[in-house]
Amino acid sequence: MSLGTSTWPDVAAGGGRQIVAVPVGSCEQHGPHLPLSTDSLVAAALCAALADSRDDVLVAAPIGVGASGEHHGFAGTLSVGTPFLASYLTELVRSSRGWSRGVVFVSGHGGNVDALRTVERTAADEGDVVSVYMARVRGGDAHAGRTETSLVLALAPDQVRHDEAVAGCTDPISSIADRLRLDGVASVSPNGVLGDPAGATADEGVAVLAEMAGELVARVASDFGRPR
Repeated sequence: MSLGTSTWPDVAAGGGRQIVAVPVGSCEQHGPHLPLSTDSLVAAALCAALADSRDDVLVAAPIGVGASGEHHGFAGTLSVGTPFLASYLTELVRSSRGWSRGVVFVSGHGGNVDALRTVERTAADEGDVVSVYMARVRGGDAHAGRTETSLVLALAPDQVRHDEAVAGCTDPISSIADRLRLDGVASVSPNGVLGDPAGATADEGVAVLAEMAGELVARVASDFGRPR
């Protein structure tokens, strides 16, 4: 169920048994062929899959700007930084007390991880229940390559610019990690791609989404138990 389209009596009728699922994305470059909202699209789709799997989930509106400082060299990227993002998400958790069982944050952007770990620690100290799921694909490329292109082909195919889909830096992340941390993505990939989108398909995107959704459902069942 969507939190934003519910009324307060709808939520109150749940008797505090609901889990709030918050998609946490970004507004950052994803090469010349994918939309700035790619991470938000993925996070929102995973939250929707979670809500389809159990009837005690309320899906909040996506957080569309995250901590994306590593992409600062590209037009269109917005970033609020880790400390602000952590504070903002912590306040969301606090504001849900009394009418929810807790919050699950589903992040489509790896750069949000430090903020979310801070939120987890604060929640534990304050007695709130928070679960964090980072949308990662084992064996997938790092950024705007085949994996993410397949995901967007599955979710919003009209937003993929096929003629602009070209390879970027394909060096192993381990070999460029220091430069990425110090100087950002633009220092190693002028087009913003870390990987190669060649061979991406919607079918692959559907399969990847299903795998991540299964992991998310299992994580929430472990952290919150079965629906009451």
